[in-house]
Amino acid sequence: MGNETARDMETESVKSENSSRSRRSKGYHRDRNNYRQHSHRSNRNKPQKTEDMAPFQTSVTLTPDNRDGQEVIEVQILPQDDNWGENTTAITGNTSEQSGSTEDVSNWPGEPDTGLSFICQQYLGSVFTYVISVSAFLSPIAMVVLPKLGFFPALSSNVGLQNNSKLLLCGAECKGLLVSLAFKLVILAGGAWAIFLRKPNATLPGIFLFRASVLGLTLICTFANWLFYIVQVTENARAAITPEDSVDYKALVAYASSLTDTLLFIHYLSVVLMEIRHQKPAYYIKIIRSPDGASKAFSIGQLSIQRAAVWVLERYYTEFPIYNPYLERIPVSKSRKASSSFKFYEVDGVNNSGMQQSNSRAMLAAHARRRDSSHNERFYEEHEYERRVKKRRARLITAAEEAFTHIKRLHNDQAPAIPMDPHEAAQAIFPSMARALQKYLRVTRQQPRHSVDSILTHLANCLSHDLTPRAFLEPYLLTEPVLLNDKEQKCVQTWALICDELLSRPIGDNICFQLRQNDVSLLCCIKKLPHFNITEEVVDPKSNKFVLRLNSETSV
Repeated sequence: MGNETARDMETESVKSENSSRSRRSKGYHRDRNNYRQHSHRSNRNKPQKTEDMAPFQTSVTLTPDNRDGQEVIEVQILPQDDNWGENTTAITGNTSEQSGSTEDVSNWPGEPDTGLSFICQQYLGSVFTYVISVSAFLSPIAMVVLPKLGFFPALSSNVGLQNNSKLLLCGAECKGLLVSLAFKLVILAGGAWAIFLRKPNATLPGIFLFRASVLGLTLICTFANWLFYIVQVTENARAAITPEDSVDYKALVAYASSLTDTLLFIHYLSVVLMEIRHQKPAYYIKIIRSPDGASKAFSIGQLSIQRAAVWVLERYYTEFPIYNPYLERIPVSKSRKASSSFKFYEVDGVNNSGMQQSNSRAMLAAHARRRDSSHNERFYEEHEYERRVKKRRARLITAAEEAFTHIKRLHNDQAPAIPMDPHEAAQAIFPSMARALQKYLRVTRQQPRHSVDSILTHLANCLSHDLTPRAFLEPYLLTEPVLLNDKEQKCVQTWALICDELLSRPIGDNICFQLRQNDVSLLCCIKKLPHFNITEEVVDPKSNKFVLRLNSETSV
């Protein structure tokens, strides 16, 4: 009796479900027919504008024809806005309930400080460097020119005007010293411009010890030479009784030349400490990017921690692939989404505790099986995604090659059609490859990075330089380096440096530091390169002979 009642209830539920499905399908077909008629009337009444419409997005409308009872297919070109790649919704791990969405711009950190404080921090060290370098460079020139201009009245008052003119005369040896001094100053100016007077590529949180030491040594040397110069000239002039006792002009030129020699040696020291010392590899650094796990390894020389961070960022922006937050989780197909949820319904409306317990046990068992097979699902999802990417890539390459065959460059010959410039030619051949390109950018989640205008500009540039289809597709097939991303092309990139050691200290073995910017972080671990012990091994020439070994199974 219970079995018959259950069968009847199942039959009734199936009938009710079929009737509801039939009602939904009828309503769907009725709405679809109404939509067709409405769209057909609207298309007849409204004129089509083709001037502001993109040539690559179309819409197919099926409309009934009252004359012969057949359906007519009408193709309408729809307008496309500039954000053609941003209309697709990507399902990533950032859209869950536990993590913040990347679309929520209000939660992002603000732009880096570009106010007065940042400008002062950026250019304060450069201003001090310029002042000290220019003062040191102009000091030998001033030591030679000031006595000629009469800036030492004690010298002329004690020895007389006539004797003073004799002292300031410059003979052949003095002129040779002046020529040598001029060439030394030219060399010093070029070296100082290359080392000290260039714009810094990074603003460091600490002091660059080697640079500060060289500047301090330059300042001390310049001050000490000026001190002895003033004392030598003024004191000897006051104590001089005869013109022979005072200082002549040749000695002053030699003094300025010796100061220039000292500055050249200081410049040589700065080149060794700041430019040559870190060229020799001494450590191995491993860089890991979070959250996608991209990593690279490099050899690095003797640098401080903050300068090593700048070195890492230079390698990151030029050698790392672009970080795409939309590829953190591969989208799951609809069939797997539907099979991942279980729902139980009570047909008779009677609360049965035994049935509820069995349902809960079935749900727990299903979740346990799903948890055990999660690695298989991930494997098949990644395999399916790679297959889709390869398929879209092949279609895109084929479409681009076919599109480029429709363009031919004119070489001073008559053409049956009106010649076009590169931009017009790009607009003419772009529709034949636009669909394949849009699908590839959608499956690789690159559509937010590329707009229609940027693609057309790149295509026109490739046509004007006679590039191949592969060269045109290079920015879309390869996702590196990071600087290719338009969002990363900024004048100032602000990163936070985190380390347990003092940032001005040199790097060493087992030192780790981290660089952070928004959701991206770079973990850098340093290991010291080992000492390589190379020994020589001599091979006896008599041992470089061979004998053929034969047996019953050897085939000769």
